[in-house]
Amino acid sequence: MLIHGLEPINIRAGLAVHRVGAYVHDGGVTFRVWAPKHAHVRVATGDGTTTRYVNLERDAEGFFTGRDEHGRAGDTYWYQMGERLAPDPASRFQPLGVEGSSQVVDPTRFIWQARGWQRPALQGRVIYELHVGTFTREGTYTAAIGRLDALRDLGVNTIELMPLGDFAGRRNWGYDGVMLFAPAHSYGTPDQLRALIDAAHQRELAVIVDVVYNHLGPCGNVLPSLSDDYFHHGKDSLWGAGLNFDGPTATPVREFFLQNACMWFDDYRVDGLRLDAVHAIHDQTTPHLVAELAAAAHERDGFVIAEDERNDVGTITPATAGGWGADAMWADDFHHSVRVAITRQNEAHYGNYTGSLDEVVATLRAGWFYQGQHFRSWKRPRGTDCGHVPPEAFVFCISNHDQVGNRPLGDRLSEVISPEQYRALSVMICLVPYTPMLFMGQEWAASSPFPFFSDHPGEVGATIAQNRLKEFAQVGAVYTPDILARIPDPQAETTFLSAKLDWAERERGRHAQVLALYRECLHLRARHAIFQSPPRDHWRVEKIGSDGFSLHWRGEEEEWTLMLALHPGVAFVSPDDRENWTRVLSSNEPRFGGSETAERESPGAGLWRRAEMAAAPAAKRST
Repeated sequence: MLIHGLEPINIRAGLAVHRVGAYVHDGGVTFRVWAPKHAHVRVATGDGTTTRYVNLERDAEGFFTGRDEHGRAGDTYWYQMGERLAPDPASRFQPLGVEGSSQVVDPTRFIWQARGWQRPALQGRVIYELHVGTFTREGTYTAAIGRLDALRDLGVNTIELMPLGDFAGRRNWGYDGVMLFAPAHSYGTPDQLRALIDAAHQRELAVIVDVVYNHLGPCGNVLPSLSDDYFHHGKDSLWGAGLNFDGPTATPVREFFLQNACMWFDDYRVDGLRLDAVHAIHDQTTPHLVAELAAAAHERDGFVIAEDERNDVGTITPATAGGWGADAMWADDFHHSVRVAITRQNEAHYGNYTGSLDEVVATLRAGWFYQGQHFRSWKRPRGTDCGHVPPEAFVFCISNHDQVGNRPLGDRLSEVISPEQYRALSVMICLVPYTPMLFMGQEWAASSPFPFFSDHPGEVGATIAQNRLKEFAQVGAVYTPDILARIPDPQAETTFLSAKLDWAERERGRHAQVLALYRECLHLRARHAIFQSPPRDHWRVEKIGSDGFSLHWRGEEEEWTLMLALHPGVAFVSPDDRENWTRVLSSNEPRFGGSETAERESPGAGLWRRAEMAAAPAAKRST
């Protein structure tokens, strides 16, 4: 049944719901909002010269619906409840910010150019995480288009955009979004975002959008003024009030967020979603919200990547086998273990890792380290067995927004370890059997930091810097008074500006050499299928001595070995039967910034290929 022209949206097979927000159709514009706290709601809308008022009809569930026969795309509008004016929580654009009027958007007006694009499978993806506001000097969707050729030439095939839901102020990481249907206005318009995604597809780059469904930001959130039932305050997280996904009146809330996920696929043609902190999504219903989100993505041939600190294999188990059906998870154990192994620093959450060779190797073999062992921070076991899961279901990285930005100064990994160690890790992350992810600028060891930044108004903004300092002071003696004194003010514009990438440095000195290494490794990965999330029985991981290890791939027609030494004084390693192997590259070659004379005494990585491979069965994974 249609409600004043508001056609249903298919979430997945067997689940269709009426849209919320402003919807353009032949009969004008229809508005729909869930506001059970109110008896009367009307819309004040117009084109800037005249204002029209549309009384909305309330149904038994508290939804208000009405049609403006004269409405069209570009009109601005408010919901009016008594004397109060409020923007639409499902607004598709907030041209004046989250507390301004909403704007009617018609997504069908955009003319897509990449007409032959089809959403790819997750296997074979190489992900590049970026923050639109700092990816370029301009910090816009349009400016980002100008850098897509560089990413394609680098060898990545997928970009992951940090959260885009509009937020209070002019700058934010994106995890404080409150208008989740409205792309951040500080980056540009909805059609400019569509143009960025279209341009990516024309270059055969898939697009993932990071979405946050576990909390909303502290400023500009209109939902409490419409209903008390959007939130479940008994399930608050570290970041804010818990959302009501399983209470008596949870259905409209679930539909709100499910529609948001579908919008990214249907109106913006994204290829996948990254779900932030699903362990903080409290839902006791069946199917779980994450399972519903994954089903909606799969209905559209898309994929879902979850962040789940529990290492729960059920998150990435297919729904047909009783799991949630997410296609992949961020596997942070790898980053944490390797970082401790190299830096020997294990403060805060790193304190659960020893960085031992056995730990690193075990993580590389399985996908994550904790599979039921005692986890010190939780004082209980963490994780489940994952050795049977296809490797593409684990997203590995040596840098991401959290692991850079959640350091006091936001300094990058390349700034805190030796160039030799950084190059060795870079080779490994480019060729790892799992799904690799790079953080913007990592590929040239960018000098710009990525500190935490925000632009919250009033008292919230005033306390941000104080809380940030307290957070690191509580860690202990790891951070010296000098470092604590230099923590940048998150609210200062200079902190945000410092995070902007300097693209010119990619062509200079050591940055150009590191970039050459990344290009070489990622192009190797693209040319040889054996590196692209191969079956587990086609590769193995082995320890070498007390401080080295190797990754060994063997397919029907090719055999490769990657050998790594991560600490000074460890002899650079090569295959035992060296005469049968050809070295393809070394991270310490002069063209990458190394020195041939010091190669055997420096940390490094060497990739070797067997010159002549006799027919033999694929190598079995060691246990």
